[in-house]
Amino acid sequence: MSSYDLIVIGTGPGGYVCAIKAAQLGLKTAVVEKRATLGGTCLNIGCIPSKALLHASEVFDHAGHQFAELGVDLETPKLNLPNMMKHKEAVIKSNVDGVAFLMKKNKIDTYTGTGSIAAAGKVTVTADDGSKQDLEAKNIVIATGSDVAGIPGVDVDIDEKVIVSSTGALELEKVPGKMVVVGGGVIGLELGSVWSRLGADVTVVEYLDTVLGGMDKDVSKQFKKIMEKQGVKFELGAKVTDVKKADSGGMVTFEPVKGGDAKSIGADIVLIATGRKPYTDNLGLKEAGVAMDDRGRVEIDDHFQTSVKGIYAIGDVVRGAMLAHKAEDEGVAVAEILSGQAGHVNYDVIPGVVYTQPEVASVGKTEEELKAAGIAYRAGKFPFSANGRARAMLAPDGFVKVLADKATDRVLGVHIIGLGAGEMIHEAAVLMEFGGSSEDLGRTCHAHPTMSEAVKEAAMATFAKPIHM
Repeated sequence: MSSYDLIVIGTGPGGYVCAIKAAQLGLKTAVVEKRATLGGTCLNIGCIPSKALLHASEVFDHAGHQFAELGVDLETPKLNLPNMMKHKEAVIKSNVDGVAFLMKKNKIDTYTGTGSIAAAGKVTVTADDGSKQDLEAKNIVIATGSDVAGIPGVDVDIDEKVIVSSTGALELEKVPGKMVVVGGGVIGLELGSVWSRLGADVTVVEYLDTVLGGMDKDVSKQFKKIMEKQGVKFELGAKVTDVKKADSGGMVTFEPVKGGDAKSIGADIVLIATGRKPYTDNLGLKEAGVAMDDRGRVEIDDHFQTSVKGIYAIGDVVRGAMLAHKAEDEGVAVAEILSGQAGHVNYDVIPGVVYTQPEVASVGKTEEELKAAGIAYRAGKFPFSANGRARAMLAPDGFVKVLADKATDRVLGVHIIGLGAGEMIHEAAVLMEFGGSSEDLGRTCHAHPTMSEAVKEAAMATFAKPIHM
């Protein structure tokens, strides 16, 4: 029986990063993955392929709507969806092959099959043919990620052809005439925007009275207006009561949350994007004595250890945001803890990004959260419409918003909607990691002309006044 210092079950961003860091720190490490390729949901059917289609569809949209204004004349662009899908598949292969290379480089053993915990220190790997292999480890990390959650209280038959999850939405063979997206969160809006840009008539049905529920309300309001300008329709405050196949596609029935008559919308494709749930099937957690909370998540202490000594958990299966980069940081922290170091994750500085066009990015507290907590604060905003680089790139939509403690000026949150927001957010994250103030940010020289100057101006608007407004 093979024996290891650490076995990681699951090779998504949290799992494979944990394994690599552990190996770098001298631990004999193995990973167990049920898929034929490494990388988990993120690299195979999630983050990476969706970004490939988001970028490709953005280029298609720019070619059809912005090139002429920039002095580039060409015939009406024609969509070649099979080639776009080939690009997506090439991106997936490049990334999963890269992870496989890193496993070999760091001398990490890889086992293909479903991993289950027989007991503390014991993992059984069951291959597709039913054969089993037992492994031993001083420590085990559960990093099995999450799965599609479905709609609470509604029985939905997701066939990945007409009624699809995010997985099926990445595999459509043609652009639907009409698409209904159930769920106005990150996944639904990203994939809805892809197919909208490619020509679909997209309607988003959302239970809440706002989109991007956890985001700052200023951002979500502006985002909705921009999406509507791009052609996406919204039905907010709508409770979905039924999703079924119809004669030619699918049918979504919903009623106002506050009461009223039900309404039905037919579509060629219905995308169910109502969130995700921890994936813990067939892991043997109950039998191993691993405690779970009432939401199906693995309970952990402040050092990521479960109720069973030697068994740890990270990522989407534990509390906190379901974000790949949060899982990665937890993976590094666990590896450091198991190596005798002081692993730590600062959950107050975990950026979130929506990869639409324009992008939405956020780190730290929203204005609503600060108000609810009774924290006195100052807010500064600066629009990209007043930014020279944004004008030059035909990207005037959106703004930067900085929130700082009223007494100390320490930055508590930054929210951006605009072109490249997902890249600009990181200077705010670094600032907050070091406890910086809005004045620190506003007095830091930014190159001109850049989109990032809007971040500086928003900071200046927080502790003083902006220059270009």
